Amino acid sequence: MKNKAILVTGGAGYIGSHVTHQLDAAGEQVVTLDNLSTGFREAVTAGDLIVGDTGDPDVLERIFSGYDIGTVMHFAAHTIVPESVADPLKYYGNNTSSSRTLFSAAQKHGIKHIVFSSTAAVYGIPSGGKASEATATKPINPYGSSKLMTEWMLRDLAKAGGPSYVSLRYFNVAGCEPSGTIGQSTPKATLLVKVACEAAVGRRPGVSIFGTDYPTPDGTGLRDYIHVVDLAAAHLDALAYLRKGGKSTTLNCGYGHGYSVREVLQAVEKAHGEPLNISEEPRRPGDPPELIAIAKKIRAVLGWTPKFDNLDTIVATSLEWERKIAAKDPSAYWAA
Repeated sequence: MKNKAILVTGGAGYIGSHVTHQLDAAGEQVVTLDNLSTGFREAVTAGDLIVGDTGDPDVLERIFSGYDIGTVMHFAAHTIVPESVADPLKYYGNNTSSSRTLFSAAQKHGIKHIVFSSTAAVYGIPSGGKASEATATKPINPYGSSKLMTEWMLRDLAKAGGPSYVSLRYFNVAGCEPSGTIGQSTPKATLLVKVACEAAVGRRPGVSIFGTDYPTPDGTGLRDYIHVVDLAAAHLDALAYLRKGGKSTTLNCGYGHGYSVREVLQAVEKAHGEPLNISEEPRRPGDPPELIAIAKKIRAVLGWTPKFDNLDTIVATSLEWERKIAAKDPSAYWAA
């Protein structure tokens, strides 16, 4: 029996587009909903694209009435931490309130499964720098809080007979599809690997290290970087798990080890063959010295097996995409 279609909200964005790419390769029918505020029409490589807001009940009604949807994969969100601090209601409005509207429509139309894009920001600054799914959730910014509130809605809705779900808490996502078909073109991105690769190809004047006096081996922050292709695969694994009747669960998405800021910048310099313009700045408030996933559960529950757990691979795929953008390669896409 043919599986029902999958609605991917935010599917024109960085992570959503990589998931859609893999869903299509697996033979799934995909419908993408994206308002293109930060996503790109060109990033949607399969299925229909509906341009609209996840929080618009009329748009959702048309989609759920017009397509035979069985699963929602929910990526649509604002993701910039400093912006969330400056404009918290924007984040609670889009990330939390719009999710509530989506879940209400999903429940009304009998959607069976939801895979939710959550974040390690729900942990805040965990003791010891490592977080498992059992670690207390103590977000320190509205972005993390808005995502945690959405997790709570999913949990409570499932208990009340709503869709079963998998919430995936991402650590530091990086890299691009190795084929070069799609990549990360998020405007004003703040993720270190992309920022460093933009600096390497001349799209930024340089890159800053915020804090060089942390209690880490080289004084800079340690983070768990996960390749976007492995992260996307976790969503397909979650889909298979739910279709087989798996119970609702929350899982960390990371490799379980970290790289320092200096190690990342050195890897970019090695791949690029030239030094970066690096400045050293004071620590930023709220940045933990170390944030690493304890990620045994996702392997046990989903059978997830990462294939790109290598910093040089992560950097190489990112740098190749940035070179295409810098050269204005028509096969790439970017913000004007």
